[in-house]
Amino acid sequence: MFTALVLLPSRSPAPLMYMPGEGWYYEPYGETAKWQRTRAKDQLQVAEDAFKTKDYSVTLRAAHRVLRVWPLSDYAPRAAYLVGRCLEVKGQSEAAFNAYQSIMEKYPKSAEYNEVLWRQYEVAGRFLNGEWFKLWNLIPLYPSMDETAKLYEKIVANGPYSEVAPHAQLQIGVAREKQKSFDEAVKAYDVAADRYHDQPLIAADAMYRAGVVWEKQADSAEYDQSAATKAIAAYTDFTVVYPDDKRVADAQKSITKLKAEQVRGSFQIAKFYEDNHKWAGAIVYYSDVLQLDANSPLAAQSRQRIEALKPLLQAQPQK
Repeated sequence: MFTALVLLPSRSPAPLMYMPGEGWYYEPYGETAKWQRTRAKDQLQVAEDAFKTKDYSVTLRAAHRVLRVWPLSDYAPRAAYLVGRCLEVKGQSEAAFNAYQSIMEKYPKSAEYNEVLWRQYEVAGRFLNGEWFKLWNLIPLYPSMDETAKLYEKIVANGPYSEVAPHAQLQIGVAREKQKSFDEAVKAYDVAADRYHDQPLIAADAMYRAGVVWEKQADSAEYDQSAATKAIAAYTDFTVVYPDDKRVADAQKSITKLKAEQVRGSFQIAKFYEDNHKWAGAIVYYSDVLQLDANSPLAAQSRQRIEALKPLLQAQPQK
């Protein structure tokens, strides 16, 4: 009886399979015949048909088979693209970006090169808007503007003079702004303004944003006159190079406000020196108020204080 049982054909449990982007799954007997093909062209067609009907599991299996069995065929780039699209639909944004990146690196002559760049840009935008990076594409870990900026940097590196690159370069600056890494944000905007100077919309936006970043830094750092000076310079360059831009009026308002802040800052520093009996330093900063804006409300007070401090400075013993 035992021998008979051994000789009888039996079916073992369905094999456990692993598919990137899908995870582990059971492949029942007979199912593989429904989607596996012996030629790359036919296998890709299975993936295409499944994608059209939104059967993303079959799309992934068929597309991955093309990449695994025929990695150097003409059909591999399209298969890799379908993998990325499926991962996007399944909400696996980082995995989708990486799938597209593999196309950039393995198939640089792909007919869909520009389309892939724009898809990467779309994915990076989700992280810029707050989507969390995930562990193993499953467990949300954290939002990260630093990681987001790096995604945009990869896009620019993939095609620095492509249609998408100028926009990606600007978004590097936006991500750095959100990170409050102001120096890095300005660097990103400066690159955009310089590299894409022949694209007025991009260059103007970059120059204006650089002024905004310096202004933010000036507002967050009391007594730091250098950031205000750089903001004024950036806004001034913007208004000179793009006088017809609709943001010129806002830039001029910011310049006026920043100059007033510079005057106030110099006046406060002068008061600090005066309160500590540092007459020479006080006179220097009261004079700075006059240089910055001789007609400001604090200019009259500065003149009075200079005249009052001169005798004290002269009477001060020389060291």
